[in-house]
Amino acid sequence: MNGQVTIPVWLFLILAAATISWLLERVLIPGTRWFLRRKITRAIDEINTRLDIQIKPFQLTKRQVLIDRLVYDADVMAALEEKAREENIPREVVQKEIVAYAGEIVPSFNAYLYFRLGYWLAKKIARLLYWVRIGLAESDAFDDVDPDAAVVFVMNHRSNMDYILVAFLAAEKTPLSYAVGEWAKIWPLQTLIRAMGAYFVRRKSDNPLYRRVLQRYIQMATKEGVCQAVFPEGGLSRDGKLRPPKLGVFDYMLRNFDPASDRDIVFIPVGINYDRALEDRSLLHELDPEAPRRSTWFVIRTTAGFIWHSLVLMVLSRWQKFGYACVNFGNHVSARNYCSSRGIDFAALDRPQRFEAVAQLATQLVDEIGKLVPVLPVPLVAAVMLNNRQRWMSAAEVASEAGKYIERLENAAAPVYISEENRVEILMYALQTLTLRRFVEEADDHYRAARQNIELLAYYANSLACWDLRHEN
Repeated sequence: MNGQVTIPVWLFLILAAATISWLLERVLIPGTRWFLRRKITRAIDEINTRLDIQIKPFQLTKRQVLIDRLVYDADVMAALEEKAREENIPREVVQKEIVAYAGEIVPSFNAYLYFRLGYWLAKKIARLLYWVRIGLAESDAFDDVDPDAAVVFVMNHRSNMDYILVAFLAAEKTPLSYAVGEWAKIWPLQTLIRAMGAYFVRRKSDNPLYRRVLQRYIQMATKEGVCQAVFPEGGLSRDGKLRPPKLGVFDYMLRNFDPASDRDIVFIPVGINYDRALEDRSLLHELDPEAPRRSTWFVIRTTAGFIWHSLVLMVLSRWQKFGYACVNFGNHVSARNYCSSRGIDFAALDRPQRFEAVAQLATQLVDEIGKLVPVLPVPLVAAVMLNNRQRWMSAAEVASEAGKYIERLENAAAPVYISEENRVEILMYALQTLTLRRFVEEADDHYRAARQNIELLAYYANSLACWDLRHEN
């Protein structure tokens, strides 16, 4: 099996890592705090010497101190007074609610776990499942970034693997703080996620008090220079296309930004793509309003079946990676320079004007992300089959059509990562992958899009939607 480790082992390692982080936080640290503190301090000093963007003091502050700082923040206290007065309830009741929100949001970043365990685990999992590639990532891309700036990676959201992939690829530059949905709030996984510097977000909450606490945490972290990763779409793409940006997090970061006195906020657009997204069928299922809601037991059963099937393939030496996973890092956008060049002061604008200005910046970043999404073999061949869905094609015709698309993409300066030296071999591997997954049907050495899986072909082809790949007669 070429030295590969089975997926169940990696799932066990994730569970073990989560349990270790919980033990460190709840059991071991209280009794051996002085020993671990010295070891962690030495590790941080060593790690900081090789990072382009160093770990900020805010990230190393004790979690309880950050929670208290957030709970007694002036804006949060004003929201407390407002709610207590409007709803005629005791201040203590509202404050208890705020404490719960703060405890839910504030992470407990552990640099030792992040770089010694998290980085290693993320690298192993990513390389087990995919051939990982970094596309556009100039070696001096971070040289022009003020090391004191708050760096924000702004990326498309194709899969939950995004968290692992980008954290692994960016770990040589800086640790990342993610906003993670409520799906991950299970023991002991939530402890590991917090230790990795992530914070939990109720994405669909309309509770004004909760939103104020979340807003103030993001503003505090940004002002303190914490490097963050943001999905502007607000969630996973259900149809494969980039969605219009949601403005909440951008507005939180920029509404009080003073270009003259605050540290700069630097946005770095990131484009991600996969030959296979693990959640593709589940995401499309959610688009169907008439589809029955899947139970927790169904998810557990299908996940177990997937793992078992993968294990059988490994035992039979038929296990194959899921293709390529590629990440592109684009040119950064300085909020300070952006404001200066356009004469914008976000803090001085009223709410409608500010949202309009924030929307312009967010849209610019999302447009840039669309141009950075890597062109990979499976999405490209999916586009070929989708655009020729009415006819059967030989393998040579598929390769020829794909070659025409590649020429058009390269002329448009699209980020194509299909080697010219073994292009036909790569394209045939992608066609075989689509056939094995029943997205494409085969008869007499000819291929055609499988009608029952047109939506899945479109899901992958849509990742290249900003480059018009519709069939030309």
